[in-house]
This record gives sequence, C-alpha cells and structure tokens, in this order.
Amino acid sequence: MGFGLLASKAVRPTSRLLLSSQNPTIFLRTIVSKPQLCNPEASAAQPAQPPPVDLPPRTPLAGARVHFSNPDDAIEVFVDGYPVKIPKGMTVLQACEVAGVDIPRFCYHSRLSIAGNCRMCLVEVEKSPKPVASCAMPALPGMKIKTDTPVAKKAREGVMEFLLMNHPLDCPICDQGGECDLQDQSMAFGSDRGRFTEVKRSVVDKNLGPLVKTVMTRCIQCTRCVRFATEVAGVQDLGMLGRGSGEEIGTYVEKLLTSELSGNVIDICPVGALTSKPFAFKARNWELKGTETIDVTDAVGSNIRIDSRGPEVMRIVPRLNEDINEEWISDKTRFCYDGLKRQRLNDPMIRGPDGRFKAVNWRDALSVIADIAHQVKPEEIIGVAGKLSDAESMIALKDFLNRMGSNDVWGEGIGVNTNADFRSGYIMNTSIAGLEKADVFLLVGSQPRVEAAMVNARIRKTVRSNQAKVGYIGPATDFNYDHKHLGTDPQTLVEIAEGRHPFFKTLSDAKNPVIIVGAGVFERKDQDAIFAAVETIAQKANVVRPDWNGLNVLLLHASQAAALDLGLVPQSEKSLESAKFVYLMGADDVNLDKIPDDAFVVYQGHHGDKSVYRANVVLPTAAFSEKEGTYQNTEGCTQQTLPAVPTVGDSRDDWKIIRALSEVAGVRLPYDTIGAVRARIRNVAPNLVNVDEREPATLPSSLRPSFTQKVDTTPFGTVIENFYMTDAITRASKIMAQCSATLLKK
Repeated sequence: MGFGLLASKAVRPTSRLLLSSQNPTIFLRTIVSKPQLCNPEASAAQPAQPPPVDLPPRTPLAGARVHFSNPDDAIEVFVDGYPVKIPKGMTVLQACEVAGVDIPRFCYHSRLSIAGNCRMCLVEVEKSPKPVASCAMPALPGMKIKTDTPVAKKAREGVMEFLLMNHPLDCPICDQGGECDLQDQSMAFGSDRGRFTEVKRSVVDKNLGPLVKTVMTRCIQCTRCVRFATEVAGVQDLGMLGRGSGEEIGTYVEKLLTSELSGNVIDICPVGALTSKPFAFKARNWELKGTETIDVTDAVGSNIRIDSRGPEVMRIVPRLNEDINEEWISDKTRFCYDGLKRQRLNDPMIRGPDGRFKAVNWRDALSVIADIAHQVKPEEIIGVAGKLSDAESMIALKDFLNRMGSNDVWGEGIGVNTNADFRSGYIMNTSIAGLEKADVFLLVGSQPRVEAAMVNARIRKTVRSNQAKVGYIGPATDFNYDHKHLGTDPQTLVEIAEGRHPFFKTLSDAKNPVIIVGAGVFERKDQDAIFAAVETIAQKANVVRPDWNGLNVLLLHASQAAALDLGLVPQSEKSLESAKFVYLMGADDVNLDKIPDDAFVVYQGHHGDKSVYRANVVLPTAAFSEKEGTYQNTEGCTQQTLPAVPTVGDSRDDWKIIRALSEVAGVRLPYDTIGAVRARIRNVAPNLVNVDEREPATLPSSLRPSFTQKVDTTPFGTVIENFYMTDAITRASKIMAQCSATLLKK
C-alpha cells in the first residue's frame, strides 16, 4: 500500500454513499425532510431552545498557571466545547493544555523553537478542511478545537504507524524503556497493529563523546537535540543530513559534543536514540528511588533528583525550577555521581610515628584532637570550611573555635579583606531569573560558562531574545554568544568608571543594565578598589534603582554565600603561616605549603583528596547525598539537601562530629539536634532558615566605606582551569576524568 493512499485513509471520513448489494453499479440516495420545512408556522410557534449550560472550567495540565500580561489581549477559544481564556499569541496546543487536554507530541518542546515536523499533535479545527498541527497553529478568537473526534484519532494512528515503520523493536534492551514517550503514546494514541512488512532501515551510530550514547536507528527525526544544541547550548554541533528515509541526525564532520550542557539532550530525546553512556544497562527506572535535593558542585544550587538503588547513587536528573535552573543541569552536576563511591573515607584515622594512617574508634580520635587543641595558644588555632560545607557545619565550627578562644574561621574562596557586612556586596541582586530582563551585561573577571553554566545559559537566552549586548573584562575565553572583549585588567574598569571608555555610553543608554563581578575578585589584594570602581559605574550608569538592582557578584562555591552570611572571613593574611592547630573541614584547595611543618592538622571530609596527605587526624563525614544540610545559592535563595543513600562506613554528619568534639574538649555546644542548630543559625543569619525563599539584600552596597586605593595592573586570572574537576567529588569521578581527557585534552 502506498504512502499517499495510507495517509488519505488515515484522514478521510467514511463515505456516506451506500452501495446496493444487488447491483454494484447503482447508488441509493437518501432524502431527508425536516419537520420545520413541512410546517414552518408550527415551528415558529415553538418556544426558543434554552441557552447552553455553562460548563465548569477545567484544570490546566500539571497545575500550570496562565499569566495575562495585558488582560485586554485575552481571547476565548473552545476546546471540545469547553470555553478557555488564553493570552493572544498562544498556540492551539497550549490552549488545549490550559483546558486540561493532553495532546500527544514528539517534536514540540516548550523551551525550544517550533518545528512542526512530527505531526503527532494533529487536532480538528472547525472550518478547516483537514487536521492541523496544533503546536504550530496560533489560536484565534472563537476557534472551535476538537481533540477527540474520529478524524483526529485516525490521523494520530496514521502518524504513529509511520513513526513505528522503521523503529526497531528494542524495548527490552533499550535504556529509555519505562520512561519512553514513544512507548506511552503508541499505547495511548496508536493503532493495535501495523501494516508495514518491508525491511526496516538502519542508521550508523555516532560517537558524541563519553557522556551521550547513541543508537540512531531508534531516532524519529524530531530534531529536539538539534534545536537544543543550537538555541540553548549555543554549539552548532548537531544537524540533519539526508532526505526522506535516508534522513538522519549527526555531526557534519566527525566531532564530539563539546558543550557543558550536552547531557540535557538525554532528557529531551523522546525515544532511546540518545541515552546516558555511564548509566547504560545499569538499572531500570522503576527499580530506582528518587530523592529531590539540590546540587552543590557550583553556587547555582540547581534542583536535582537523585535516583538510587540500595546504597548506591545510580544517576542524577534535573528537577524543574523556573527561578534557578529551569529544567536543565550542567554535565558536571549530572555525571559526577560516580565520584560519591570512589576514594571515600570510611573510618577515623590517626597518623602514626611511621607516617602511616591507622584506623581508630571515634572516642580515641576525638580525644587526641581535644588534647592537642588545649596545648596550643588560642590565636594559633585556625579553622577553614570547604567548598561543599553546609550552613549547619559552618556555624558549629565557628561556635566551637570561638569557645576555644579563636575567631579565625573562614570559608574557601574568601579573601582577607572581603566585606561581609552588606549582603548586596556578595550575592546576585538581580536574581538568576531576573537576568532575562537585562539589555546590557558587563562581566568583570567572570567566566560564567565554566563558573556557573546555568547562569551562562540565562545570559545566552537573554542575548537571543532581547538582543542584549555583552561586554567582558578578563582573560580571553570562549563564550557561546556574541560579546565584546573590552580588556584583560582592572584598568579598563577604571576607564569605564571615568566615562572614557565607549562601553560606558552603552551602559548609560541601557534600560536594565547588569554588572556581574566574578568571585575570583575576592582573593585579589585590590578587591576594595575594584568594587569601588564597580560602585562608581553603577551610580553613573543608573544600574541600581528602586525598581532594578543590576549590581551582582557571581559566587563560585556552594558554601560561599552562607559562609559570608555567617561571617566566616579570614582575620589576616599571615594567620595560616603562624598556625599550630589547623582544622580543615572539607577544605581541599587550601595552600598546604603555608601550613608550618610542626602544625597539627585535622582533616574532616568525605573523600581522600589533597588535604589528607598533610593531615594528622582524619575524620570521615557524610557527602551531600547522605545528609540533610542547608545551602544558599549565589542569588541568596536558601535550599536544603535531603539524604538519598545511607552514609559510607563509620562516617557522620559534619555538625555532629564538631558537637561531639566540643564535649570531649570540655566546651560543650548547646545543641543536640539539627533543629537546635538551625535555631542558632536564625540568631546569626535569619535568611538561612527561610527555605526555598530568596531573601533580597536590604541595604545597598553603596553604603560601604569609600576606598581611594589604586587598582592593581595585574590582569584578571582564570579562576577555574578545568570545568570538570573543581572539588573533592568531581576529582574522584572516573566520568569527569574521561571528560577532562577527551573534551579538554587535560
């Protein structure tokens, strides 16, 4: 049967002509007479028909809310007889979703451009001669849409039959099985049998790198991955080759997928053509237990779901949060999970006279630490909180060392002169979602693509939609959107502040200008002068107004915002060189060469990373996937992790270890539960207790004292050398090592 005949059968209603059984050449014609035509006077005397009853409004799909920016632009359409009010410009498919009707689709995705090439979303529209593709048809006032008619059902069955014609019967061995759109929609909207008996075509698999596995014979050419790579990720790596049945997705030349967001094509692929290479053949999705938590590999705090089976984390997938990460996550977030089971610390250990570690019980380890802590002077005690530390452990460490007489506790990545008095001076005041309203960006010493991939995705989205201009001061780097490289050192910043640089006019003419300062500035000696120059630009270019705050700092680490809120700032530059007792709580990027040889070093962490080699005592702790902890992201939104898997070996939560140590040392901390620790946090930084809320800064950073210090001529440096290896978890990950070797050639 030809394609044309099959398609016409799929969409053409059954003929009303009746064929006589006696004589096949004679057609019978039925004549119908209406009573109104026979007796018009009697029909006129009949009472008028009652008006139609108002149907109750339907609930939109997935609890979606419709926002009317202008109430006058609302139009009314009818979906299966139900009246629905929608904003002008919505498509027929979106109108059906508002009406609570689920329309099948493969190529349509709400965050990508409309392709209209899978034809699965066909619906019937009154006065239209044939079914229309609802994803590409704009809804018009008074439009009557029918989604459940025989014509629409037959059309969908025909489309599904074509899609399955060349699709292999791989479901038993396909990793998408159980969460596959093609499976679900063929069951719900497809026919119960197919008529194709020819040989199916096959396609050669492509090598897209160490993260994405391809089985291109399963591809249905929906082009979601092509549009995602081009529009969201900003790389022109994927495209469509060939025509007709020879059409296939691929790279134009043999090339790996080099984007830091490449793993998201796994989620948006509706079939099993693109799946996770590290997760291949490991588990079925119905065997997994999902735990909703947050990511700690950067300061964005992307919302994720950890899927585990027993004691092992099997995979990490994104969770929808419009204000932070939308529905994307970076490759580092998605694939670092295998580092959670490698190089883990299981037991407390003490280094013996021979330099080897010996496993001991908790009582012995804490007793040794307490004895040494009492033997040194209070001013020689130092505490450093690592990149992955939660707020509970940081307040416990600060309280413990304060009771021991020391006030020298700081967080990694926070320099000596960092001003922690004004929150507006170290958070993203515009908010991540608020960046979409900007029309000009000035990036100062910040490379968002490697420092915070999800913030970079927002900037790219804004550049595409608003044609926003981007100016960048810093070392030459690779952006995935158009930008102007203004210079490499702070002198360019001074020129803009004095109005001598052409980019100053661009900032001044902007409606919503945004300045983003990289957190690498915190570790520069001239950070006060740089922030003074930025404040001057903000005042002159009207960056901070009552209705708009475009002055932002993009932090690097998950613990940084909470550490600054809790006041973990170093007291002096030389404090580490004069220390005799150093407490490293997950701090692996401290300059160990500065620590004196006779200093006693305690390392409390979950991985055997860099600092373990210098430690005298090692205390094992729980990773973020094994504990309940509070984190604050770069925009000041407080979120919490939840335990997905049990702890490894004899490890404990960070704050519990410090609480036990305080009792052994005779300076008992006054909290025994996590609720009591959070009550203590409320006294110091109340915003850290309001979970899932973004607490804006109340005082502007312009209130800070002015500085007359000159900026240093040293160029801004690259803060992150290797995107895939930034902390203890990612450095322990085999997948991240493969990415580093194949994609970055490091």
